[in-house]
Amino acid sequence: MITRREFVKVSGMAVAAGFGQGSGERTVQTPTLDIGYVESGPSTGFPIILLHGFPDDVHAYDGVAPPLARAGHRVLVPYLRGCGRTRFRDPKTPRMAEQAAIGQDVIDFADALKLPRFAVAGFDWGGRAAQVAAALHPDRVRAGVFVGGYSIQDVFSVGPPASPETEARFWYMYYFNTERGRAGLAQNRKALCKLLWQQWSPTWKFTDAEYEKTAASFDNPDFVDCVIHSYRHRNMNAPGDPRFEADERKLAARPKIEAPCILLYGADEGLGGPPSPTGGGERTQFPNLVDRRIIPGAGHFLPHEKPEPVSSALLELLSK
Repeated sequence: MITRREFVKVSGMAVAAGFGQGSGERTVQTPTLDIGYVESGPSTGFPIILLHGFPDDVHAYDGVAPPLARAGHRVLVPYLRGCGRTRFRDPKTPRMAEQAAIGQDVIDFADALKLPRFAVAGFDWGGRAAQVAAALHPDRVRAGVFVGGYSIQDVFSVGPPASPETEARFWYMYYFNTERGRAGLAQNRKALCKLLWQQWSPTWKFTDAEYEKTAASFDNPDFVDCVIHSYRHRNMNAPGDPRFEADERKLAARPKIEAPCILLYGADEGLGGPPSPTGGGERTQFPNLVDRRIIPGAGHFLPHEKPEPVSSALLELLSK
């Protein structure tokens, strides 16, 4: 329980950090990337890393971070590779974004900030990155809130086809596996990504201004290359980084996430479809699952749409 004096101090620090505003952004150097991020809360608080998905950026957590900072946590929201202010340090480095790479980015980010342990939350690419980090480095991740369930993939095999209705929802992925799709993303990135927001969260009535605030991050010079590599690599249409071959083999076995966690699902999920009311055996991958919650009025971009369940779930896990 924090005192009123501490509350005022923490709130002031969050404002000073400019959460969600360009003026409050910072950069930290890792072996591969200069990672842009936004920080709020006291520097001495237990760290929480919030990871956005595709197509999105740090603004996904504008409503999630303040309650965490007020509770005394150090809240860190990095731009994923290819987004916003994050840049590759070496112009010669291939612009790859396979799951093992973005998971390692989380660990590299924590190492650069000297964080031995931390909590994570994420959705879409960010959820996968968080789970990869937790699976391969269980000693580092204390707890996790994951939107959409288990998302680590076996990139060495092609799974069986889903129903035609489900396959149709993934049109963008097949599009990106063609050169026409690469050109279309490069030429129409903001319009295309806005369409994905509308399709994946069909009940979310976001404004043009709200979208444009995030869409500026898609102007990153590495955005197209990273997106295309991610979707081609997971469909066996692009090589991975040889440095991550061993990690990808481990991930192909779909390892368990040992950290205590809470799973959140948007009731109006437009990409994977509505979640099962009873679940699908999540405890196989999450043996320390604390709870599974379906959030009404939210779709794929749940932290944007319903931030309170995300912050509450994190505070609940970290109070144990």
